[in-house]
Formats: sequence, structure tokens, C-alpha cells
Amino acid sequence: MTNRTPLLASLALSTLLLSGCAAAAGSVGTEPAPSSDVSSPAPAPSRGPSSSTQGGHAGHHGGDSPSPRAASKGPSEAATMVCGEQPMDRLTAILDLEQDPHTVNSWADSTFTCTYHLDEGALEISVREAPDQAEALMYFDAMQALAVDATPIEGLANLGFPAYETADGSAVFQKDSFVLRVDASDLPDTLGPDAITRNALAYQLSTTILACWVEHH
Repeated sequence: MTNRTPLLASLALSTLLLSGCAAAAGSVGTEPAPSSDVSSPAPAPSRGPSSSTQGGHAGHHGGDSPSPRAASKGPSEAATMVCGEQPMDRLTAILDLEQDPHTVNSWADSTFTCTYHLDEGALEISVREAPDQAEALMYFDAMQALAVDATPIEGLANLGFPAYETADGSAVFQKDSFVLRVDASDLPDTLGPDAITRNALAYQLSTTILACWVEHH
């Protein structure tokens, strides 16, 4: 990611001009379990049973969304956007899917996770919500230190935020009190009719979500 072309960086920057981002709505396939508010840096949580939240299949066309709140009360509206209309539309367009993939949402340990079930495997997008920006950066730094083959995303490609990618197909960004992780490691090396790499897919979905957050604020 550090050697991205100026064209790709420009496309990423232009993505930040998007508007109309929507949070997830509905509920599909989540498994209940007690949630907790863990504020100290720790590795990103793996998929597993956790408390259900708003957000389900595609999350299209609105519905009431939680407003910013203490992490123990559920995810913020901004966090649920990872299962919203824009990431879904971007994913289906890149992979030329005939229909939206099934999604499952969860909320645990201050982390909202949306898993997209594709034919090729699972794509997991998660948002860790910290009490403030400083703690989010601590968590990001801890994740980067623990990640295998982590490479900083630098220059225009990081859009001005701390960011890194991993060789197995993950992209991680820190913005404000959020740490965004798009994990495509369960997918093949290339996907879709244009044979996009899983790293490029993770990056493009990350910039789409960051654009939603810019619009939201």
C-alpha cells in the first residue's frame, strides 16, 4: 500500500466527497451474549457469539439508529455504518454481485462487527470504539505491533490517518475515537471480474467507510 499510484490516492480522496451515508438497520443472524466495555488496548476480537444490535442484512434505507453514547449501551450510529448502504453498495459493485450478501452483526468489548458472507468466504469489518482519540491511538498501535507482516499505509493513501495493512488482506485505520479494521484474510488472493486483490478490496471499503464518517461529522 505504501507504493500506491497518485491516481489511486486521488480516487480515495475523492471518495471523501460522498454523501448520504446510512447506518445499518434491522437484525439478522446475531447470537446473544453479554457485552462488556473494555477500554485497554488489546488485539482485535475474533468472530464469535456476542450481543445482537441493530444492523443486519444490507442495512439499507435507514431505520432508527443508536446515537453516540457510552460504549456499554451499544454501538454508535457511526460504527453501525460499516454494515450500511454505502459499504454494501461498494462491495457489490466491485465484485459485480447479483444480490447483497448476507450479513451478521455483533457488539462486544466496545467493538461493533459486521460480517459479510460471500461465496468465497467471510469479509469482516469491525470498529473499536474508545473513550477518546488518545486511547484509540493506543489501541491502534497495539494492534499494529501484534499484526503479522504489518506495513504502514503512507502518503496520500492514508488520507491523513494512522493506517496499516497486512500481507494477508487486512486494512486498519484510526480516526478520532474509532479504530476501523477491514479483514479480507478469509478471501482468495483475487476476487471479482476485475481480479481485485483482497488488499485492494479492504482498502477501498475502508475509504468508503471513512467517507461516511466524514459525512456523519
